[in-house]
Amino acid sequence: MRIDILTLFPNMFDGFLNESIIKRAREKGLVEINIINIRDFTPYKNGQVDDYAYGGGSGMVLMCEPVYNAINSVKTDNSKILLTSPRGNKFNQKKAIELKNETHLIIVCGHYEGFDERILNFVNEEISIGDYVLTGGEIPSMVITDAVTRLIDGVITKESLDSESFNDDLLDYPVYTKPREFMGMSVPEVLLNGNHKKIDEYRRSERIRLTSKYKKDME
Repeated sequence: MRIDILTLFPNMFDGFLNESIIKRAREKGLVEINIINIRDFTPYKNGQVDDYAYGGGSGMVLMCEPVYNAINSVKTDNSKILLTSPRGNKFNQKKAIELKNETHLIIVCGHYEGFDERILNFVNEEISIGDYVLTGGEIPSMVITDAVTRLIDGVITKESLDSESFNDDLLDYPVYTKPREFMGMSVPEVLLNGNHKKIDEYRRSERIRLTSKYKKDME
């Protein structure tokens, strides 16, 4: 899979791309992630990419032309183009699984007070990671990229994926490690007896219990 992220702040991605699972996936050639600076595609010599809104109002608006040029610089016949936006479809695990099956994702990071509405003519879908305000679309683009990348075959083991939260619309089960006793708190006995059928039953019941407790919207 190839993911191109279009941003005004490419340096924000340095740590994200060079640590942990994302780094290993890139080194193995399982995913190609490119950071594209929108400023490189403005027609203005001073690098301007935003301006005041027609009709007045506070804040600066991301121009259409630099974004259009940046998209066209990487767009292919197989591209799915996403725009991070507070009014977009809510990103969740089901959406991550859907996007994982794409060949090429282009993620446009929204910014400033907003973006020229005409940009929507050049994207396939608006995506939101939640109902709160961020300074820009860089963090949402990292969230989307991380969630999608870890689903790619070979990035992490199938066993790990099968037991994760939100599979079967349930949260993950609780896990424990050494020591068996800590400050009067013990590891559940069922996990220590080696009976894998009982362990599976316990973990299933815990997934249901935790989902009911913490995610009533998923019931």
